[in-house]
Amino acid sequence: MRHFVRFARLTMLPLALAGLLGQAAAAETETTLNAYAAGYVAGFTCSATFNGGKSPEQIREHELGGIYPLIADRVDNLTAEINREQKWVRVAYDDGQRARISIWRPKLGCVDLPVGASFAQHEHLANPYVSAEPPAADNGQPWQTGNSPLPAEQQSALAAVIDQAFSKHYGAGARTSAVLIATPEHLLAERYLPGFTPETAQRTWSVAKSIGASVIGAAVYQRLLEVDEAAGLENWSHPLDPRGAITLENLLQMASGLDSNVAGNRTDRVYMGGGLVSDTATEAALEVTPGERWKYANNDTMLALRTLRERFATLDDYLRFPFHALLDKIGMQHTYLETDWQGDFILSSQVWTTARDLARLGVLHLNNGEWYDERLLPEDWLTYISTPAPAQPDAGSPGYGAQWWLYNERFPELPNDTIAARGNRGQFLVIIPSHDLVVVRRGYDLAGQPGFNEHDFTRDVLKALATGEQRP
Repeated sequence: MRHFVRFARLTMLPLALAGLLGQAAAAETETTLNAYAAGYVAGFTCSATFNGGKSPEQIREHELGGIYPLIADRVDNLTAEINREQKWVRVAYDDGQRARISIWRPKLGCVDLPVGASFAQHEHLANPYVSAEPPAADNGQPWQTGNSPLPAEQQSALAAVIDQAFSKHYGAGARTSAVLIATPEHLLAERYLPGFTPETAQRTWSVAKSIGASVIGAAVYQRLLEVDEAAGLENWSHPLDPRGAITLENLLQMASGLDSNVAGNRTDRVYMGGGLVSDTATEAALEVTPGERWKYANNDTMLALRTLRERFATLDDYLRFPFHALLDKIGMQHTYLETDWQGDFILSSQVWTTARDLARLGVLHLNNGEWYDERLLPEDWLTYISTPAPAQPDAGSPGYGAQWWLYNERFPELPNDTIAARGNRGQFLVIIPSHDLVVVRRGYDLAGQPGFNEHDFTRDVLKALATGEQRP
């Protein structure tokens, strides 16, 4: 059965962003921008349908509303053709002359085919057996669920903070879909937007970077990689190529020195244009000495995972590794790691997962890389990712470790050991080892408006959990 879903425009493009849109549009042709918009609709409709189990109405409201202004007005009147039996989505553009196609695979989610490809060519996609079974119902492990272990006064204070999280209190453009607060033993609080459940996956955006770092950590523990060694990519192997000096640590610390354009977080050709990691990220030229400059760059994360790929004899072995070495071990059964059409993980952004699965990753780090007495990450991995990189972001931003943001002395209202995975549209996984605490917030914050302030929210959560503690 095929369903046709028509997407009407949901929001007006803010006037303040019109200039930005005009500048961005000058870099690409109209046909390319139309292909981006169609790819965005195809990819998000595919992932939200088959990873997240979302309805067309939810997709219209959340995935395609309040989005990146470059293509926001181009999703108008695009029609998504959904084939639920074969699990693919097709979106025609340029008056039906061309189409973008996204295809779902178990555990690997949806992959966007390149411009000009047809569904008939899908047999050329890598599709290793990871797990063909649908994920089981989430039973809450490893936490005890049910009655809260918190005193009534703390429960009440925490509930009031969560009420604020589902309002505009922490940002005028905030749209919260999930909040979860946990220790390794207990789910202290959990709430979802109506229509969402603990099994509703949504895109992590750049929280995926910290998931990618955890996959790298598992590879380091298994001695497949060393962070201080050269990345050793085949594409950089010529004796005259200065990129051969880039280490895996440089990539993890956003200090590759590579040219990532003005905004290193804009990798549109890979994210929605059907481009490849191998013909974009690996082709970037060196700008400055590796390790000399901090610059947030999606390519650095994709290259770190490409480094891991080149350590495997086969693509299938590489695609299975994150699940067998990490995700399946800790029960992240509702997590989908998406790839480009040649099998490179796009772990800078394209992961779909649930609040509980993110909390499980947080608990693994609180447990210093152990899960039920099985070590999955190096014993010092939490220390490693939490150590400030030599080159740092400007003041006013959190600091940076290895694919994790650091709050340390820059934000004195939070414990000095607070770290976070942070993603577009308000995705946050905050870990506070000194409080044995994980805080997760998921959302669909509106582009161009003040988003959810995770610092203030985490501060207020800690205050709520301390309610009554100072009384005699």
